[in-house]
This record gives sequence, C-alpha cells and structure tokens, in this order.
Amino acid sequence: MASTCTYQFDTPVYKGAVTFPTQLFINGEFVDPLNKGTIDLINPATCKAIVRVSVGDREDIEIAAQAARAAFKEHWGLKVSGAARSKLLHKLADLVDANTDQIAALEALNVGKTFHAAKTMDVPTTCSLLRYYAGWADKIQGKSIQTTPDKIGFTRHEPIGVVGAIVPWNFPLSTLVMKLAPALACGNTIVAKPSEFTPLSALFLCTLIQEAGFPPGVVNIVPGHGDTAGQAVGESMIINKPQEATLKKISLELGGKSPSIIFDDADVDQAVKWAINGIYINQGEICVAGSRIYVQAGIYNDFLHKFTESAQCLSLGDPFSPGTFQGPQISERQFERVMDYIKSGQAEGATLHFGGKRHGTEGYFIQPTIFTDCTPNMKIVQEEIFGPVAAIMKFSAEEGSLIFHVPVNNSFHGVKEVIEQANNTTYGLACSVFTKDIDRAMRVASNIEAGTAWVNFSNWPDLGLPFGGFKQSGIGRDLGEDALENYTNVKAVHINIGIKI
Repeated sequence: MASTCTYQFDTPVYKGAVTFPTQLFINGEFVDPLNKGTIDLINPATCKAIVRVSVGDREDIEIAAQAARAAFKEHWGLKVSGAARSKLLHKLADLVDANTDQIAALEALNVGKTFHAAKTMDVPTTCSLLRYYAGWADKIQGKSIQTTPDKIGFTRHEPIGVVGAIVPWNFPLSTLVMKLAPALACGNTIVAKPSEFTPLSALFLCTLIQEAGFPPGVVNIVPGHGDTAGQAVGESMIINKPQEATLKKISLELGGKSPSIIFDDADVDQAVKWAINGIYINQGEICVAGSRIYVQAGIYNDFLHKFTESAQCLSLGDPFSPGTFQGPQISERQFERVMDYIKSGQAEGATLHFGGKRHGTEGYFIQPTIFTDCTPNMKIVQEEIFGPVAAIMKFSAEEGSLIFHVPVNNSFHGVKEVIEQANNTTYGLACSVFTKDIDRAMRVASNIEAGTAWVNFSNWPDLGLPFGGFKQSGIGRDLGEDALENYTNVKAVHINIGIKI
C-alpha cells in the first residue's frame, strides 16, 4: 500500500492538494502494521471512499508502547527540561497554525463537519491547547512542606511514563491534542489511537511532529479498531495512563445529556441562538450537546416559535459550501442510530414538532429535529443521541413540590422539579441556565449535577477551566491546570537533617 496519499480539493472554500500519510506512526517513522490491516475511509457527505489507510492491532500497540518507553527513559521525561519541551510544543503549534487550511479541509472531508467550523474552531483550539500547555511545561512544581526542625519535606510532580489515549471521532484533532499537549508538557511519552473512522488529521499531525523535531518515540499514533487496538491500549502493561479502566491512573470523558433551563426573564432571542448552537453545532455530535431544553411557561410559546424558525433556516449540505451550518452524521451506523431514536420518540408519544427525516438522497444528513410533549422516562430524554435532536419541555412558576412523578399537560411544575429532572439521568457533563437574575442563576447552577455550568450561554469551554463530568459522564478533568494532575505522580521526599537513632 502507498505510504502517502495526495487529495486534490477543488471546492468553493478551499482549493489545493493535501498530502498525508496512510501508515502508522511509531518511533518517529511511518510504518505498515504487522498484519497489514487496512480500512477504507468514507466521506460521510457522499458515502464514497476517500482513501485506504493502515490500522494497527494489539501487536502494533505493543511495539508503539515499547518505543514510547524507550524514548521516555533515554531522551525524554526528566532528561529534557521543561523549557525544551515548551519550545517543541510552541513549534508544533506554529506548524499547525501554518497548515490551518489543509487540516480544516481534512477534517471536513473525513468527519463531515463544515470547513468553516474546522477552520475557525477546531484548528485554532488545537493551536491554543498546544500553546497553553507549552506555557505550563516549565512550571510543573511541587511544594516545600513544614514538618519538624530536624527534617525537610517537599514534593515532586514527576511524569508517569507512557500515556495511552483513545480518541473519539467527533473532534479528532483537538481531542487528541487535549490529551497529547499536557502529557508531553509534563514529560510523558504517548501512544494514541485515533478513531478508525477519522484518523486523517492525526496522521497529518504526525508529519508536523517530525518537522517540529520531537525525538523518535515520544509521540506514537496508531489508528485501529476499538476492540483490538483500543483494548490493547487499555491492557498494555507498559502504558501507565490509558483511557480504559484497568488498575492504572485513568481519566475518562464519557458523554452527556446536558439540560438547558431557560427562565421567563431570559433574553429570548439570545437564548434561542445559544440553544440552537447548543444542540445543532457539529451535527449534534458533541458530548455537551444541550439536547434537553426546559423553558418556563411565560416564554415557552415564543421560544418554541423562534427556535423552530431558526432550525428551519439552518443550512444542511456540502461541508465545503460557504453557507452550510450542518453537515452529515459521521457514518451510516450513526445515521441509523439517530433515526432509531427519532422513531423511538414518536413511538413513546412525543410530538415530532419539526424535522426527523433524512435530508437529501446522498450522504448521512438528518434534518434538525425538535420534539415536544416529552415525558421524563422517554429514551430521547434519558439517553445520549449524539445527533441533531432536541427535546423541548415546559415548566411553570418558581413554586413547586420536590417530588415529580408525571407532568401535567406535559409541563413541569416548579423550579425544584425542573432541577430534579435536569439531574434525572445517569450523566452529569454540562448544563446551561438562562436568566437575568444572578441569584437564581447561581442557585440553579449549583444544584445541577454537572461538571460544567454555563450561565446565559452554552458549549463554550475555556482552556483555562477544567472540563469533565459527574456521575457516568466520566472521571478526571481535561483542560486548565487541573488536567496536569492526570499526567504526573506526586513523590514525597523526606530529608533528615538532625534525627538520630
């Protein structure tokens, strides 16, 4: 199989050729997998093949892990200063920035997200992540701790060694770098498995890693299937921080079913815009999607009317067309999964208010979908759909009983009940609250079981703030200083300066 592929783009928003590798990246080189495994990548906008790329399995992961361990021991880890690691991360950020259009084109082609979103959101976020953690690389510090006059005590935050990362397909590059950047900043090496559906941007990144000058083995990228390569990342005895649960240090981000609670005093027009963005951005394929929207009775009709008008105006189609807002779902499997949820909502008695059908005859496009008259135990209210499907529900005045059983006239009675329903899932990743009353905003946000709470906006993470979930939405935190805890071990050092026995 050819070691590289050149794809010629001739679109309204990007014209040019992008060359990217199709092999595994292990120990600083592009190599074929031992078992010569391959997979055909599909353009979700056309259902046509893009290119055939290599996929690794357990043996390839183990080779990559051995290369990462050797690199950690020989020419990385504590053998390289934080300032030197910072310089390399800054160099990589500059290279990503210089190749913004090429990377955005690959993301749009491979994932189905719009070129505009990839160029203005995904790639800049990737650059910012690299630069943010480059800034931390020479600031990994311990503490001096007062003990007794006869002893000195201090802590060291040391790299854990080889980190494993399993990367999802919805934000392939930025999610990879969300793990890679802090791991490298702390002095670890890494073995990452991109999704077998969307490895192109990760493979392109490997060429930039080479160009930046990272030593061989520090970064290893092995696309592969979850039940082979992914499982091997979790089970490897060399890798110290996989993304699967074994007896190792782990962090997991596992999705969500985020509620948006919109009060009577909210700016309705702004709430509509943020709620549209909250559920339909990235085709709804986003872990923090605001898929449950609770609207207070006084503005419910106005909100529903404006939300529906906005959904009707969303442009679906070619990710490379300038005006496109929503592209296709990632795969036929995901398309069918979302359509099954839409059928389930109808079967369980919700009203299909808008959308719910396939868009066009080519590609995995689904119309923006709105359900009303939903009840708490419906699958579309309880389960993560990962598609462009919103459930809009009504609640009434501030007063209400603590216990909620069945909605009367398909509305919730009271803020306490709405908070109970917002918390009535196994997830706890994010939430949004819309109100001009800051006391109410703080009260409601504080009572929702979620790792992130946005007030008067949604889906707007900040690199300096931690990101992660409560309950079944995950363990550990990405982003901000808190993420560094995932990638270091704390060592306590005791120095005797006067104790005699």
